[in-house]
This record gives sequence, structure tokens and C-alpha cells, in this order.
Amino acid sequence: MMQRAGTVPADGAAYLAGLQGWQQRQVAALRAAVLEAAPLREVIKWGHLVYLSNGPALLLRAEPRRVLLGLWRGQRLRALEPRLKPGGQYEMATLVLQEDTPLERATVQALAREAVALNAALGDPTAVLRQR
Repeated sequence: MMQRAGTVPADGAAYLAGLQGWQQRQVAALRAAVLEAAPLREVIKWGHLVYLSNGPALLLRAEPRRVLLGLWRGQRLRALEPRLKPGGQYEMATLVLQEDTPLERATVQALAREAVALNAALGDPTAVLRQR
């Protein structure tokens, strides 16, 4: 991300404004698809875009050479997008996007809708660790 060191964007628009080039275009397209697809609340958490619906559902994170699309229950969504790589806590899976990585808007929207549906059915994915 191109934000100044130590600064945290105030909202999604500020996050996007802090990006440049292909990453700005990629995050803008992903953000628009996600917000159109499902009733999600967008927040800045951990320095990147996090989308909430009964707990965290997905995230967008711009890094120096890539953009990540992460889903808290992404391991359950690999049938929709087989390139999702499992990792981390919960049932997290991420898709690494480079400038030339193809990704259909319809796939992003299907992932967002299913992430919301899973949180509605199963509850907040982070609640499991808080209960321990």
C-alpha cells in the first residue's frame, strides 16, 4: 500500500486514494463488486479493508507487489474459486492477485454472497477463538 508510514486511512475511499496504478484499479473493482453483491459493512481494520456481516467475512489488502482477497471461511469456498489458498486461523483462504491475474466480477460477487451466507448460518467466525 502506498500510505505514508504510520497513517491509517479513515475509510474505504481514503484507502483507495492511497493506492496507485494497477493496485488502485484492482482494489476499486473488487471493492465495488463486494459492496454491490452483499449487505456488508466496510471498515478499516489491521490497516486494510475488512467487510463485516455477523463478524468478519472478507478482506482486501494491497501489498507492494500484490493484492489479496481473503475470506474468513474461504476454505469452504474453494469450489467457487479453486485458486483460494488455505492458511491462518479460522477457515481462512486467500487469493493472491497480480496485475495480470484474471478474476471475474461474477466470481467475486459469488464469493462475497457465500461468505455472508456462511456467517449467517454459522455465526461470527472469530467467536470460536474468543470462547476458548
